[in-house]
Amino acid sequence: MSTERVSVSQAPDLSDRAFTTWQDLLEERLGLQLPEQRRSFLKTSLSIRMRELGFDDYLDYYRYVRSGDAGLVEWNILIDRVTVQETRFFRDPAAFALTKDFLQRRAREGERPLSLWSVGCSTGEETYSLAMMTFDLLRKEGEQGVRRFGVTGTDVSRRALETARAGAYPSRRLENLDSRLVERFFTRENDRYRINDELKDRVCFTRLNVLELARSPMANLDLIYCQNVLIYFRKWRRKEIVTELARRLAPGGMLVLGLGEVVDWKMPELTRVPGERALAYLKHK
Repeated sequence: MSTERVSVSQAPDLSDRAFTTWQDLLEERLGLQLPEQRRSFLKTSLSIRMRELGFDDYLDYYRYVRSGDAGLVEWNILIDRVTVQETRFFRDPAAFALTKDFLQRRAREGERPLSLWSVGCSTGEETYSLAMMTFDLLRKEGEQGVRRFGVTGTDVSRRALETARAGAYPSRRLENLDSRLVERFFTRENDRYRINDELKDRVCFTRLNVLELARSPMANLDLIYCQNVLIYFRKWRRKEIVTELARRLAPGGMLVLGLGEVVDWKMPELTRVPGERALAYLKHK
């Protein structure tokens, strides 16, 4: 039996008071809204880490997380346990098709290097998907054209970013990926596939909490891709985040969101891209 299974089975009850206390902290620091349905997930995530440290009370552990430098270090570890890191290559085909059409047009408009941003990139599959697609689009222009783009992936989880920077994935993660792309952009190493340097050189990853977008230097972006991130936030906060992202677009740039993730949001400088299968907005030139 694994250590994790033992930890879960022996986890103490998460009282209403403790659950509410942790809910408030997660929303305060990460903006995450954790509903009652996710209570068991929180209990499991906390109890495993508590067992590793020798805590048997959720509120004692909470006080430790909020205390001094040691608490700050622990909080950064805990983020990896409570954030969802589910992703895959080309996860939303409709959104990527829309993005491809946009980038084709954008690449013909000028000589400025294309700048793309993958928000909430998790372990990097989305970011590398954007890079593969852009590389293919620009390859016909020759090697100089291929150099004319960069993709930045940001996430709050340090552990997820470590995986993204390594760019090595088990074979099962590539099962639904076009074999042509696998052959073109990956090198097999035993049971893993590693992103080739020519693609990896076009990508960078950095840590960013979306609640701290105002501090981010990201600006003048041709494309901002933010999917499956906003669903964890309250509706009013989603609109705040989307508004801040929209401000980072270059004139004529496009913002891609998850379908249904924002409702009744408008910004004078942006126009929604027609279509029912993907949600995107274009910034006026």
